[in-house]
Amino acid sequence: MEIGCSSSSQCCTLISKCTVFPDKKSTLGDLKLSVSDLPMLSVHYIQKGGLFTSPPISIESLVALLKSGLSQALSHFPPLAGRLRTDSNGYVYITSNDEGVEFIHATATKLYICDILAPPDVPDCVKEFFALDRTVSYDGHFKPILVVQITELADGIFIGCTVNHAVTDGTSFWNFFNTFAEKSRGVKSISKQPDFTRSSRLISPVVLQLPKSGPKVSFSVNEPLRERIFSFSGEAIKKLKARTNKNKTVEISSFQSLSALLWRSVTRARKLPSTKMTTFRMAVNCRHRLEPKLDPYYFGNAIQSIPTLASAGDVLSRDLRWCAEQLNKNVMAHDNATVRRFVENWESDPKCFPLGNFDGASMTMGSSPRFPMYDNDFGWGRPLAVRSGRANKFDGKISAFPGREGEGSVDLEVILAAETMAGLGADSEFMQYVSK
Repeated sequence: MEIGCSSSSQCCTLISKCTVFPDKKSTLGDLKLSVSDLPMLSVHYIQKGGLFTSPPISIESLVALLKSGLSQALSHFPPLAGRLRTDSNGYVYITSNDEGVEFIHATATKLYICDILAPPDVPDCVKEFFALDRTVSYDGHFKPILVVQITELADGIFIGCTVNHAVTDGTSFWNFFNTFAEKSRGVKSISKQPDFTRSSRLISPVVLQLPKSGPKVSFSVNEPLRERIFSFSGEAIKKLKARTNKNKTVEISSFQSLSALLWRSVTRARKLPSTKMTTFRMAVNCRHRLEPKLDPYYFGNAIQSIPTLASAGDVLSRDLRWCAEQLNKNVMAHDNATVRRFVENWESDPKCFPLGNFDGASMTMGSSPRFPMYDNDFGWGRPLAVRSGRANKFDGKISAFPGREGEGSVDLEVILAAETMAGLGADSEFMQYVSK
């Protein structure tokens, strides 16, 4: 039996599928979805995972080890073993009812690690390393909130997690993934205990009205796209930051400098008219911005999307510093009052998040190079690379990952129309900073 995407050349074969339950019964009550959670009901599950070398144990021993580690980790994250529930008033909750998560063992033994890492474009076979392909988060009412898939390669292992995006954001996702790795390698007490409180301003009495059949994603899932990983060394990032901060007083961050570079280069590659308004969206973590502050490991979504607008003419005719300043102003202004204003605006017009590139001139930056994606040692070493599935990908979707070597290095997962990607790859301003 084959699994994965509907491409003509499937590479994964299903070996087994089972349900894994927490090793301790949940005592956690229902968790109400917040104004950051609810808009995510219309987007795909998060699909992220790590590529590893082969462990020095048999595959049977590995599967048993990971199932045990997963079971123990779920006891610290009981919502992931539950389901969504909508009450008679229309409020949506996570019920930690111990229904369990799905665990899949698959093989792709004709694939080698170099097949994943060597090509300039991310190969389609990577999409098969994840379950619940293109599943909308609302479906967590009747599907597992979490699915873990282990895929054997000829010379490696891929461990992929698919998690409901109305239940977790990137911070919560990677905290769970780190805990899963800790428990699998035998750590007794976990380092980062999740916080399940639901008492902040993000919890609202407003009901989100949803169609009976559930919401749908707001972008085309069949658009022909290219996907590449562009790597930037720590040294290249320093040079870029120095360029944006030359002879100026307000410091622009490394990430804002990199985002500005991408904004300019993609806008140039799209060959937009100078009067066309462009949008660069950045997801920001609100845990430390909201007053009183949320716990750093608050479980759930605590993110808001900041749009920065500028005409294509301004983006291209002004210097990199100007573009970075526009992003910096909006990020710096996103304080407690702004977070609360976002909440109030949503309450006055509750709706799902309109993800996509509706005008051909938008970019959306997600994930973060600060996420501990390489702090995942299941017992035989850190990942060689981090990759994602097909979820929530459209022209202009960018995800930022830390570089494996650390020291300020960054990887950008870039999704673009084929013609735009070709232009980006030939853009000298952009490519001078790219290491591979």
